[in-house]
Amino acid sequence: MLEALKVIILGIIEGITEWLPISSTGHLILTEEFIHLQVSQSFMDMFNVVIQLGAIMAVVVIYFHRLNPFSTKKNERQKMMTIQLWVKVIIGSIPAGVIGVLFNDFIEEKFNNSYVVAFMLIFVGVLFIVIENYHKGTEPKITKISQLTVPVVLLIGVFQMLAMIPGTSRSGATIVGALALGVSRTVAADFTFFLAIPAMFGASFIKLIKFGFVFTSTELFLLLLGSVVSFGVSILAIKFLLRYIQNHDFKAFGYYRIVLGIIVFLYFGIMAMFA
Repeated sequence: MLEALKVIILGIIEGITEWLPISSTGHLILTEEFIHLQVSQSFMDMFNVVIQLGAIMAVVVIYFHRLNPFSTKKNERQKMMTIQLWVKVIIGSIPAGVIGVLFNDFIEEKFNNSYVVAFMLIFVGVLFIVIENYHKGTEPKITKISQLTVPVVLLIGVFQMLAMIPGTSRSGATIVGALALGVSRTVAADFTFFLAIPAMFGASFIKLIKFGFVFTSTELFLLLLGSVVSFGVSILAIKFLLRYIQNHDFKAFGYYRIVLGIIVFLYFGIMAMFA
């Protein structure tokens, strides 16, 4: 019962922080300092990635009609526009996909530590504030996904690639990149959600392969529970973000990231001093 409660808390944190640009990794490493599941480290490493499947299913459910090129409610032009959307998603996924396959283990080994997480939380937070201030009072050049060109999509994909560094936040990296390229906040958020589909399915599949698809009944229960909780909370988080950006910019998330980054740095710095 206690382990289930811990997983529910982790699922809630994942569901919120996966879509708000505040880094799920930054929150999870702090949470895991106080909440320890009675499982192996290899299962925990896999669990933190695979519960993202629940989060990504929230995107599929919310945007199902928009993402479905075979919907009978769409005319031929709308179906073609949907196919073009998927082509852009695939193109935007190429940079992170290539780097992920080639260097995922190296990045995890060299950058998966609290100090890198703290630095990236602060760095991307500062970028949010700087970019929002720079574009203040100016109209975005791209206000529809149909206006995204292949070069712009590839550049957004490069920013998503940076999210492989822990603490960056996948949604944070792609939104920052899109804003810097003159994309409106709404389009930046939508395209970020769509790019997450292949990225998160791919990352989860790789983790499952490494773990071996062999679970005890308890491990399987905890994984499914975390994914279900993450799914439900993600729906609320996505809807909140879409409402929020209609009247607000992303600077509040930038300030939050900076504060969290300082907390992470101080906490683990102090812990290292007394270790």
